[in-house]
Amino acid sequence: MNKTIVVFASLTFTGAFLVSAVQTTHASQAGSPKLNANAKMIVSPKRVQSHRLVVQVDVNDPALMNLALNNVSNTVQHYSEIGQKVEVELVAFGPGLHMLRDDTSPVKARIRSMSETMPEVSFSACGNTKENMARTEAKEIPLISQAKVTKSGVVRLMELQEQGWSYLRP
Repeated sequence: MNKTIVVFASLTFTGAFLVSAVQTTHASQAGSPKLNANAKMIVSPKRVQSHRLVVQVDVNDPALMNLALNNVSNTVQHYSEIGQKVEVELVAFGPGLHMLRDDTSPVKARIRSMSETMPEVSFSACGNTKENMARTEAKEIPLISQAKVTKSGVVRLMELQEQGWSYLRP
């Protein structure tokens, strides 16, 4: 029984000593976060978290295009309100490329307006779809100035997701 008490007392003293040493070390470091006296834990300084969202549009439907733009706008507004950064890229391909076409887009004025007020939002147009539409329509396909061409919309979606971007298809 005496051995048990000695071992327990020794372990208790060692644990208390280590906790005290860790707290003293952290408290004495210049510029380190302050200790929370109630919890005896170190409180980390707030970090600005960054978020990334890629949005797919592959349907020539004005309602869906507006829904996608609503989702983008709401996302940017949400993270702005809580002081966190966000990047959003909308990728249009297939029939959804009409969203970024200068001659057929039902939402080009809204995209122009969003681009002026939301620099964290970008628009990518599928180059494969653009080439196929040009061949089918026998004319050059004009895109809105906010759109940048990517070789393949599907590949762009894959690459962004592989880099950790969240994916949304409204």
